[in-house]
Formats: sequence, C-alpha cells, structure tokens
Amino acid sequence: MPASSRPATILEVARDAGVSKTSVSRYYSGERERLSASMQQRIAQASERLGYQPNPMARGLKGGPSGLVGMLVADIRNPFSVAVMHGVEQACRRQGLSLMVCNTDNDPTLERQNLALLTSYRIEGLIVNAAGRHGEALAELAGDGLPLVLLDRSLEGIDADEVGLDNDRAIDMALDHLTECGYRRVLFVTEPPARASSRQARLARFESNRAARGLEGDILQAELDDTTRLDHGLSDFLAASTRQPAAILCGNGQVTLAVTRALQARQVPLGEIGLMSIDELDWCQLVTPGITTLAQPTDAIGQAAVDRLRARQAGRTTPEPRHERFIPTLIPRASTCRPGNKAPDATCNETRP
Repeated sequence: MPASSRPATILEVARDAGVSKTSVSRYYSGERERLSASMQQRIAQASERLGYQPNPMARGLKGGPSGLVGMLVADIRNPFSVAVMHGVEQACRRQGLSLMVCNTDNDPTLERQNLALLTSYRIEGLIVNAAGRHGEALAELAGDGLPLVLLDRSLEGIDADEVGLDNDRAIDMALDHLTECGYRRVLFVTEPPARASSRQARLARFESNRAARGLEGDILQAELDDTTRLDHGLSDFLAASTRQPAAILCGNGQVTLAVTRALQARQVPLGEIGLMSIDELDWCQLVTPGITTLAQPTDAIGQAAVDRLRARQAGRTTPEPRHERFIPTLIPRASTCRPGNKAPDATCNETRP
C-alpha cells in the first residue's frame, strides 16, 4: 500500500520525531511524565504531521493500556452535555486517547447497562455525568481501582474526584447582577432537583442568599415536558410582579429555552421582564434583545476531567478525592437591562468572570 494511503506507523512517528519507538509508545500509554517536555512536543508534532492515530483495540489485545476513556452522559440532548463532551474529546485527543460515549437518557437502568458495556472494553478511566441517585456499580468500580471522575453531579457514597461549576458562585453572580440592574423580585426556574446534585446546590444557594440582597423571590420546579405547570407558574409570577421590577433566573440552558418560548407565546418583551440563564447557548445572543447568561467554561471542565483521570492512573495525586470547581463568565445582554437603568455600562456591556 502506498505510504500516502495507509495509516502512519509508530516507527514512522519515531523516525520523524527523532526519538525511539519506545518513547512514542510511552507517550501514548500514560507514561508521558517519563519524557522531557521537548520530546513530548516533537512526538506530538510528528504525529500531527503524519496523521498518526494509535489503535486502542490492538494495544488492549497486547495486554497493554487500551487508550480508551469511557464517558457516561445523563442527557446527550442537553447543550451543556454536548459542550463539555467536546472538551473531554479534545483533551483525550491531545493525550493520544480515544473516547467512548454512552447516553443514559437520565435512566438509571440504562446507566447500569451502558456502564457494563464500557467496562467490557477495558477502559482506562471513566467520566460520569450521573443519571441515578444510587451508584453501587460505580462505587464498586472505584473500589476496584478504576480511575473515576464525576462530572457536574456528585453521588452519595462514592469517593471520587469531581469537576464542575462552582454553583454557589454562579448563583451569587446572578443575584448580584440582577440586584445591580434594579430588580427586586426574582423567580428561579429549575427542573426537579432530586436526581441532580448541581440543581440541588443552585436551588439551596438561591433560597439562602436571595433575602440577603433584599430580593423577594419565588421558585418554580417543573419538568420541561410539563408545559401546563410551567405556564401556570409563569402566569402567577407575572401577575404578582406588576408593582416591582421582576426577573426570571433559569437554572440551565434547557430551562431557558422553555421559559423563552413561554414568554414569547405571551408576547412578553424581554427586558420588561428580566431573563437570565445559567449556561451560554448560541441562540441566546440571537433572540431579541439578547439574553444575559453565565457561561460555563466547558472546555476547561472537560480538560480537568481528563487530567484527573490521568493523574489517578499514574498515581500522581493524593488518595483523598479532589473537587475542582470552575467560575462562570457573566455575559450581560439587554434582557436584564431595564428601561431607565442608571448604570448600563457597568452591567450590560461587559463580559466579566
């Protein structure tokens, strides 16, 4: 087969980089720390030039590391899940790993089935955006030494590294922004929090810190497919908000979409009723007049998840679980700039961490 039409080999990468075949093998088998920084760079550049991709199945058959990372996603339709999965995939690619993704569709039974499928492929680590409240199978895997990282959601009884948003800081940033914009009444809309620790944390922070800012508030918990409950909750809030500047804070991007549709159906102008989202979605800047968001650093979160797996695999970390929290970026838009607001430059025209 002509060289231009067949996959590059590990030997060709070694020759191009000016290193030994063993060094390239170490680079792709979780032993990069044994190589100098300049050697790692040469191998990475040679692999990119030649289009080299390690064969994880062949590596597994030889008894070595498979080069496979598994990822369980609670809901692949969630824009956050897609964005953070992209961050994980990019991080895996940079480290010569292949990513296998299974969607659990927020079904604990399907989660267990997909978990069994992933482990059958001899994955080197597992990143979990958990769907269920009980993680016996995950706890067993963690106890057996499989590197495990919980993404966005924690699970009771599982001592594992966690990465995700700093939910307390996110709620504080949202309430501070809405207060600065002159709002005095805020409705927090969230999906039912029982199955997701991140929802629980955001709801608890809103309940505990709202009054400290002099805000009146309500909470609306609704399944996204329960349009009747959402419509009734929004109607009650709008009817009770005729005397004070009022805003709606959405607990995630999917909630933001549902609320935006409901407001548009009522022909309620954004800005007349403030609207803010935890999660930056592409369409938020396109909806007139633009929706204020707290953007999660999904690429950084995905990179951190892979870094934690590799550190566990190489034994470069303490036995105690490490929890890494990331701060969102405020992207102010006109949905929270009330007519007559005295400080638009401070709150509506800057992107702030």
